[in-house]
Amino acid sequence: MFTLKNNLKITHFVLLMSCLNFLFFHLPFFTFVFKNLEYKSFSGISIIISLIILMLVLNAFVFYLIFSLSRRVGKFLLVLFFCINAIAVYFVNTYGVIIDESMIGNVLNTKYGEASSFFSLKLIAYLVLFGVIPSIYIFKVKIIKDTWKKFLITISLTLIFILALAFANASNWLWIDKNSKTLGGLAMPWSYTVNISLFYAHEFKKNQKEILLPNAIVKNNEKSVVVLVIGESARSQNFSLYGYDKNTNPLLSKITNVFHFNAISSATYTTAGVKAILDYKNTDELYEILPNYLYRNNVEVIWRTSNWGEPPVHIKNYQKEDVLRPNCKGEGCGYDEVLLTGLKEQIRASTKNKILIVLHTSTSHGPTYSKKYPPQFETFKPVCNSVELGNCSKKELINAYDNTIVYTDYILSKVIEDLKELKDYKSTMLFVSDHGESLGEKNLYMHGIPMSIAPKEQYEIPFIVWISDNSRQLKANKELTQYHVFHSVLNFLSIESPIYDEEMNIFK
Repeated sequence: MFTLKNNLKITHFVLLMSCLNFLFFHLPFFTFVFKNLEYKSFSGISIIISLIILMLVLNAFVFYLIFSLSRRVGKFLLVLFFCINAIAVYFVNTYGVIIDESMIGNVLNTKYGEASSFFSLKLIAYLVLFGVIPSIYIFKVKIIKDTWKKFLITISLTLIFILALAFANASNWLWIDKNSKTLGGLAMPWSYTVNISLFYAHEFKKNQKEILLPNAIVKNNEKSVVVLVIGESARSQNFSLYGYDKNTNPLLSKITNVFHFNAISSATYTTAGVKAILDYKNTDELYEILPNYLYRNNVEVIWRTSNWGEPPVHIKNYQKEDVLRPNCKGEGCGYDEVLLTGLKEQIRASTKNKILIVLHTSTSHGPTYSKKYPPQFETFKPVCNSVELGNCSKKELINAYDNTIVYTDYILSKVIEDLKELKDYKSTMLFVSDHGESLGEKNLYMHGIPMSIAPKEQYEIPFIVWISDNSRQLKANKELTQYHVFHSVLNFLSIESPIYDEEMNIFK
């Protein structure tokens, strides 16, 4: 019977840990490699063999360095790696995600209530089998360190071997470079350790003082209001307005002056998608976003949210759902309808003629789609109630998601009803989603796949517009982007600005 020794030389221990790390956590990595390589060719075989050897040696090398410096720190980090690896691989296997920088951003910006919806017995099983049990052995084993002389020899020989292997695969560098982002997002534990560092480095840059845009001028005193509804994980192909064969837009389809346009998101995750909706152009810089810009230029701005992930919003009326809920009445108060509480009255109470309302919803965010709408909106049955979306039938999963679109349809119709009652305002509603959503196509779920390889389900989004009678007309817009929002809002509110781009405006 095979038993693990309680006393191991450091070289034997790190090789053992590297092998366990490889066996437990790299099936998704090599599944991707096999899918994207002609593995029956000599070149394909050489890449696969080289990647296996390189992964085993590199991990052992890093573990060796850490444990040579401090066994206590080494044990702590290795236990942490195994536990986080177990959780990460659960999400990779269950939802088809890739642990790249954007996914790290999603994880670090996720609220507790949203994170808790992912809890399942399968997740606990992964954590116990691949995290806790190996950790017990790691804590118990006694590691015998090498002398400094042997340490230097081992380090030198390993580095020479790694460099030789890298140069031997020079002809394969192009393939590895082409797929480096995905490969890096599936290599444990470096997927999250490296990308956490990159995320915070970029966040530090983003959190520097925002770059102010040129001052704007309000051209007239005509009363105008724009309601911008930022959707969450809404994909256009499940809206009947876009030709979907199930009636997911029973209310909007009956309202006059409702228009829809094909649109694509700039990213497949919330923080980048919302930033694009609020930015005046595609940039990595932290320019002043739409609500901040208008507020600074004497426009009434109200932000209401049940979500997260927006850039810093610097306005007076920033209202989270928990602030709105005490004044809300009815079953919808536990859902996104809470964002409409007293909205009409707040608009009427404004002392300014130009008003922007932003409603940042969370209606179609998975995996618990069936909990994102009140029971009366469960139009399509049966529905998926599991957080492990792969365990649900395709019909159940899509039914649950489609019900969130039905509820979105209801919320948008309620916004339009409120605006119709504001007879003395010219008004419009824009609904734009932050990104789309995968529902099992190509074995992918939810969102967050890098744009370079993302399926269309994750970036084809709805862009829906309603305009009040005698207000404005729309151009013959074809395909829009999220960056059209900024300039269209400026145009509708008659805001003159040096950075205004008429080509990015949807109104005549």
